[in-house]
Amino acid sequence: MADTAKIEGRAAPLPIENLDTDQIMPKQFLRGIDKSGLTEGLLYDLRFDTAGRPNPDFVLNQAAYDGASVLVGGSNFGCGSSREHAVWGLLQYGFRAVVAPSFAEIFFSNAMNNRLLLVTLPAAEIAKLMADAGDPAGNAVTIDVHAQTLRSRGVQANFDMVPRHRRMFLEGLDNIGLSLTYQDEVRRFAARHWQSQPWLKDVAALTRKRLSA
Repeated sequence: MADTAKIEGRAAPLPIENLDTDQIMPKQFLRGIDKSGLTEGLLYDLRFDTAGRPNPDFVLNQAAYDGASVLVGGSNFGCGSSREHAVWGLLQYGFRAVVAPSFAEIFFSNAMNNRLLLVTLPAAEIAKLMADAGDPAGNAVTIDVHAQTLRSRGVQANFDMVPRHRRMFLEGLDNIGLSLTYQDEVRRFAARHWQSQPWLKDVAALTRKRLSA
């Protein structure tokens, strides 16, 4: 598993405001029943023309951004429908973080819960980061979750994280993994609960047994 506590790599600038999840992952790529095979669909209508040929002017089709691990976007990134496939597609393509002035609420939750790091910075800092990403010679970004800092050639910034999300990234946990860290507390709570209210334990099974007698 990739280190989610520190992200280093090139950034790809995508200065589009209100980029919605249908643009990030068009509906025709939602037919699978699992998370696989979404790389092709990522930003499909921007990456390809109507004949399915790569658009040479689009940032991800340019050699300077091959292997970029950070996407720099516009405000309200990820608006629209709640499709989690948009997050999975970004991860499968190789992005480990998206930096933007703001994110749609549901997309934010989907991304952070899948360990796609979202960093919110002021628009002025985003503009500097876009400029840095536009120069291949100086295009390097380091995001440190532990210190909650982002650095590029022209940007030295701090960013905020909810403690739960920060812990998930530092410890490499998803929602299920985080829940499992509380197993001992859950067991202790359950023991106290059944001890104080024993008549509630297995009440459904006991009721079915009486009814079938």
